[in-house]
Amino acid sequence: MFGVKKVESNLHLGVLDQSPIPRGKDSTEALIATIELAQMVEGWGYERFWVAEHHSSDSFAGPSPEILMGQIAAKTNHIQVGSGGVMLTHYSSLKVAEQFSVMNALYPSRIELGIGRAPGSDQLTAAALAYPKQPMDVKHFPQQVLDVLGYLHRSMDPDHPFSRIKVLPGKNLDETPDVWLLGSSDYSARLAANLGLSFAFADFFGDIRDRGPIVAELYRKNFEPSKFLDEPKLNVTVQALCAETEEKAKYIGSSRNLNKAGWILPEKPGLLPPKEAANFELTQEVEVWLKKFRSGYLDGNPDQVKSQLLEVAGLYETDHINIVTITYDYADRARSYELIAEAFGLRSGSIEC
Repeated sequence: MFGVKKVESNLHLGVLDQSPIPRGKDSTEALIATIELAQMVEGWGYERFWVAEHHSSDSFAGPSPEILMGQIAAKTNHIQVGSGGVMLTHYSSLKVAEQFSVMNALYPSRIELGIGRAPGSDQLTAAALAYPKQPMDVKHFPQQVLDVLGYLHRSMDPDHPFSRIKVLPGKNLDETPDVWLLGSSDYSARLAANLGLSFAFADFFGDIRDRGPIVAELYRKNFEPSKFLDEPKLNVTVQALCAETEEKAKYIGSSRNLNKAGWILPEKPGLLPPKEAANFELTQEVEVWLKKFRSGYLDGNPDQVKSQLLEVAGLYETDHINIVTITYDYADRARSYELIAEAFGLRSGSIEC
């Protein structure tokens, strides 16, 4: 149904880091590694660095992206720093607007607010995040997004019950955080289009590329220009791992693959060293289940990963790509991003297409 469109403009590459916790490491080490990675990828020429939100997780260490973002922004100089994303249904729209307004005041023109609808946790944890109140009904999500925008831009309808509330600081209303809606379905794509907002599609899940371009096209066709954007702006976040050779990339990727298989294994193995992960025995049923996710991962040597990234950019017709890389060894993760930067010539300030 969809052909591959050649990306003529420069490709804007960024990072979405989930602060993975390798077996034998702790969450503190994972968070420090994320901050250090942000410093490295800024030097390699990446344009943005987003951090995720996960709760009660053995695999990922980032329950509070806004706090982690502040640390990253403080230790970098110019890279865009964002949330990928804040799970808004857990929180007050006012509080989220205040947090990002403060960050934007301290680091103007560098902060991006990515908003998600998914819980980022299991149902029990979602209940605990709301306790002693009831969890937010997701049907209120569109109004929550509107309220965040209203607070940030001081554009609340006069009839809104909270229209008199001011979100401080914020002298220049033209300098507010860029807001993205995140999603993996047509729901968020339609909402982003209707509100005239940027949309980030979660291709990195690995098993949704067959419908991803359809969602992207729906977003573009339904986009309504707004005071935020004149035309649609789409980011696609992919799962990729680059090493000097294809064989090495596949070997390193075995840790990530096994951690993914933990979703359906009786006991979750966690993020194991490649030597253990590659030799871990899986049933045929698990192998089949895992194969559908691996088919969406972009693993290989620099030339292969570059070619695959350009192919995905053409498939979605976008020039904004974020990359998720999960490895057991933090050095392998950093090296993957470095090799991709070299393949695209990021350090020279231009990207070959």
